[in-house]
Amino acid sequence: MNFDLDDTQRDFAAAARDFFGDQVDPEQARALLDSPAEPAPGRKALAELGFYGITVPESAGGIERSLLDLAVVAEQAGRVLAGPSLVTAARAAVLLEGDGDRLAALADGSTAFAVLDGSPDASAPSLDALDAAEFLALDGDTLVVGPGRVTAAEPIDATRRLGSVRLTGRTELRRDARALWERARQVAAVVLAAEDLGSAERALEIGVEYSRTRETFGRAIGSYQAVKHRLVDTWVGVDQLRSLVWWAAWAADNAPGELPLAASAAKAYSARVLEEAAETLVQVHGGIGFTWEHDAHLYWRRAKVDRLVLGDEAEHLDRVATAALAGAGG
Repeated sequence: MNFDLDDTQRDFAAAARDFFGDQVDPEQARALLDSPAEPAPGRKALAELGFYGITVPESAGGIERSLLDLAVVAEQAGRVLAGPSLVTAARAAVLLEGDGDRLAALADGSTAFAVLDGSPDASAPSLDALDAAEFLALDGDTLVVGPGRVTAAEPIDATRRLGSVRLTGRTELRRDARALWERARQVAAVVLAAEDLGSAERALEIGVEYSRTRETFGRAIGSYQAVKHRLVDTWVGVDQLRSLVWWAAWAADNAPGELPLAASAAKAYSARVLEEAAETLVQVHGGIGFTWEHDAHLYWRRAKVDRLVLGDEAEHLDRVATAALAGAGG
């Protein structure tokens, strides 16, 4: 099947690109490394534009669109390292299915949710935990929600607001929630891959722009094969990642049986593509690419954090292999 965006999705992407371009600058991501402030554009602004409610039912105040609609918005957020992450909203929307009040609070931004990875008594570093008031967690096979005590993780990429959490109270939302939890994690992996797609694409653009203007020995550095080939390899990776992200997002709503394979394929490849794009950006800029003042290190930081969030490349490649073998055997 050939995948492409429809007119509404293209409009979503264009509107999101304009919004994030006006509201967010990588300079703000740099400032967060020395400041505890909320990342730009912030939860309130994302909720007011309806981005938090893209996959939330209309009955709960959302706009009830597809995961692909959310993915094209997340891609634009990734270009400028925006926060909080739309991954959190997408994952929480799945977990709160049927809970109209909490879904409404998610969509309008009145409650800051985060989703914990690992034990609710001592979670692994989890996205957007530092700014959250309510935490969703899997306690055995039971989905719970409650307040918690947060310990900040090392702020390699401060826009991700990573923190480890111990719940200080919990309300049971659903028993036998393991399958729901897995689906939410797959959806989250797709949206994270979409954000990384945007980050990798922007890193590539910055590198290409610089290679056209920077000259050595009377020639633009982009004319040298060592630079040219590395940029082309990055472009190929970004283009392939886009296909994986669109397929995985489409599968979530149209072919749920394909989602486990597609989501892990997108997540695994996004880890590699963004890291290679960020490292290429640093290398193309030479000495200035290693400096604090240049944006290259911000994309490198995002790459190093995101390759471990929601499982690393090795874990997801293992899931891809398992799903592929199961399909071959079926």
